[in-house]
Amino acid sequence: MIFASRQDAGRRLGKHLRERGVRADIVLGLPRGGVVVAAEVARELKLPLDVLVVRKIGHPFQPEFAVGALAEPDAVHLNDETLREFPPGQDRLEKVIAAEKARLREYRQRFHLSPMPALDEKIVLLVDDGLATGATAEAAALSARSQNARRVIVAVPVASPEAADRLRRVADVEVLSEDPHFQAVGQFYEEFFPTEDEEVIALLREAANVARE
Repeated sequence: MIFASRQDAGRRLGKHLRERGVRADIVLGLPRGGVVVAAEVARELKLPLDVLVVRKIGHPFQPEFAVGALAEPDAVHLNDETLREFPPGQDRLEKVIAAEKARLREYRQRFHLSPMPALDEKIVLLVDDGLATGATAEAAALSARSQNARRVIVAVPVASPEAADRLRRVADVEVLSEDPHFQAVGQFYEEFFPTEDEEVIALLREAANVARE
């Protein structure tokens, strides 16, 4: 399944969720690209939109290789199996985590136009543009659960089977396309440009204005 853009993926995902009767109290996009998809899902389901900020924890020797993830407000999730197989050294790992925590704080200040919504007893719909390893989405789901969400649903246009299985251990999962030949999220999009902070903020501001009307 190929999507024209994140907007197209969000519209199709939102329609899929509506047809399946999926109910939620709030849609939380995972910045940055996931917020573009989440905005369309929120419009389709007529739900409030916000963000749940996440950051990947990369291996000190290979930053693109995820060994865990952070999610606001203070969730830290490490892949112990990966760390045993590729030990980075505790001091180096702690420096990476400290740097990502600082970035997480910056993103929280940037993207939350108002205080982060309370998730207590809510059905939370977490949306991203795709799941490669599932590390950041898993951290987000665990964060929502730690905030006493009644139910956590992770919804994405596309995922690797391994990532989807990983997420099913901690949340309900809705995927339009689970592809065994998955290599990267971008291969399923005709247009997959980096999402800028300004676009995320504009979408959140638009959703907030709609909610006030």
